[in-house]
Amino acid sequence: MPSAVERISVVEIQVINLSEKIDDIKSDVKVNHEDIKLQLKTMYDASCSQHAELAKKLGEVEQFKNKWIYLATGGSVAVAFILSHLESIKTFLS
Repeated sequence: MPSAVERISVVEIQVINLSEKIDDIKSDVKVNHEDIKLQLKTMYDASCSQHAELAKKLGEVEQFKNKWIYLATGGSVAVAFILSHLESIKTFLS
């Protein structure tokens, strides 16, 4: 059976080994943290540019839609006016 001194020396060696492993883990976490931050920054920049492009395209589609809505509404009003005053127009042209 090992003596108390031998046991203490074994425990001290294990504590030293654990400290080294913890330091390795801390450095790995720090490196991984920096890599993750870089990847997230890259993804954020890509997402922002994609959203800006989509917003621009949606704005163009909305302008196109509004243009045709106003054109159709104006045409409908003009046709309705002409049809409702058809008799007056006939007498004016005659």
